[in-house]
Amino acid sequence: MEDVKVFGLWSSPFTQRVIWALKLKGVSYEYYGEDLANKSNMLLKYNPIYKKVPVFVHNGKPLAESMVIVEYIEETWSQMPLLSQDAYERSNVRFWSKFIEDKSMQMMEFFVYDGERQERAIKETLETLRVIENQSGLNEKMFIGGNTIGLADIALGWVAHTLPVMEEIVGVKFITTDAFPNLHSWVKNFLEIPAVKNNLPPHELLVEYYREKRKVFLAMAFHHHHRH
Repeated sequence: MEDVKVFGLWSSPFTQRVIWALKLKGVSYEYYGEDLANKSNMLLKYNPIYKKVPVFVHNGKPLAESMVIVEYIEETWSQMPLLSQDAYERSNVRFWSKFIEDKSMQMMEFFVYDGERQERAIKETLETLRVIENQSGLNEKMFIGGNTIGLADIALGWVAHTLPVMEEIVGVKFITTDAFPNLHSWVKNFLEIPAVKNNLPPHELLVEYYREKRKVFLAMAFHHHHRH
């Protein structure tokens, strides 16, 4: 009997990566919603190093870090492959997955700051999006590395779903048809996949959640800035 547990946060795009992968493969799991201000003993037990979500537990064995978990899911359940059978294509998708993963936190910085730091962060986010737009093969394929959803798309999924929430709050728009035609249609394709579409937190609730979060970030940045 497969025993699969996910410890996550409803608003976390990193938790969503794990959920999407499981839903794509039709793997059933138990979901435990965490409150990060009041972490459960189970979370601390299963992820003593980072103490953060998502945490994935398969037959009692825990894993942390969303893309590590997604790769594990891919290797454990062969249905609906997220990586190609071809070694080169597989490595190429892993390259983009890592690129996106390495850049994701940095791409969210425009949301964390304002003023000059925010302007710089907006510029960097645009540069990263430009690289994905032009280099990742989206001009030829529906998804990164092929015409079916794969590992790199799951890494980039937050751009389709959480980024628009952040944009709305800050009042910027990155992915327009004019500036990023390839990414613009990628977002549409990604959000049309049932495993994704049916497993997204409600937009209004997310806006509310991230609006509060932004206040906290700005207050932290302000205090930090004025202490030094």
